[in-house]
Amino acid sequence: MAQGLRGAGIKADVYERDPAITARFQGYRLVLSPMGFEALRGCLPPRWHPLLDAIVGDAYAERLILDPQLNRIGELGPGRTGIVIDRHVLRHLLLTGLTVRTGAALTGYDVLDDGKVEARFADGDPATADLLVGADGVGSAVRAVLSPRTTATDTGARFVIGRTPLTGRFATLEPAFGSKIAGDGVSLMLGAMRFRTPPKQAAEELAPEVTLPDIRDYVRWAMLLPPNGSLGAPTAQEAALSRMEGWHPDLRALIEQADPDNSTLLSIRVVEPRERWAPGPVTLLGDAIHATSPTGGNGANTALRDADLLRRCLIEAVERRQDLLGAVGDYERQMFEYGGEAVRHSLAALPAFVSHMGLHHQ
Repeated sequence: MAQGLRGAGIKADVYERDPAITARFQGYRLVLSPMGFEALRGCLPPRWHPLLDAIVGDAYAERLILDPQLNRIGELGPGRTGIVIDRHVLRHLLLTGLTVRTGAALTGYDVLDDGKVEARFADGDPATADLLVGADGVGSAVRAVLSPRTTATDTGARFVIGRTPLTGRFATLEPAFGSKIAGDGVSLMLGAMRFRTPPKQAAEELAPEVTLPDIRDYVRWAMLLPPNGSLGAPTAQEAALSRMEGWHPDLRALIEQADPDNSTLLSIRVVEPRERWAPGPVTLLGDAIHATSPTGGNGANTALRDADLLRRCLIEAVERRQDLLGAVGDYERQMFEYGGEAVRHSLAALPAFVSHMGLHHQ
């Protein structure tokens, strides 16, 4: 959204809680729907569109259900085509040219008498703006002040996620990419990230002002564990392998050859938008207000839709076709509707991936 506002000549500063842009595991590839991809393009400068087209990959998936020996035993549903992009690469592209204050942990904010908002941080001076956008994820500090009754729900489901270089051996797993391997109480999901052009090379050729990481093709794997399934293993790889006794050797090798620095255990928490807060110079975007289960495949797409919609609403306000609070209100009305639907869709898809799923969801 900051890129989109910058492109329209509207000043936007980014305050990032992490001490550095590469400070922690950020996840792997995102599958972009046509809506998500168009929203992303809408926020980026047109001169970067050829670069964006070069660094994505194509996702063609039959969406099969396979057994641990890779035999076809069913179908997950209609096949989907889409575009995949690596999060780390996208993050570098999106941050190019922006003013970013890292290590900025928000402690609270105040709405001032003149209608502006002052954000306070654990370290450093407060910042004053016409609008504060909380894009700070499922544990949003902005949401805790703005809408304290809107809280995250832990679904109980856990998943182990990792990344393995896509070598010739793993190219044989092609039918399993986009499919679910159904084991005893666990599911393993595989997805390939094949760049149309290696990102570092693409940036050098198409947009020299952008520096992108030197990442090669890989397989993203994720194992969904039963609700409250404790790891009982010191590493993410061992947690997955301990549930893969007797599985196809290529599947076990995929986990064994994973990059240990890019493997982790995550909980699945959701945030559902319910009660609207009073109109004001503070709003929320993305997981901060509608965190979905990854089984919906719609979390990033919905956040990108937010960014593009709020960008367009704010440009209208700047062009005086709308006042600021009216513009923010227009955004929130639409976002609450499609954001709530995205969360419900993702929860409905969760039981298909996790055995014996008993969701305690109100």
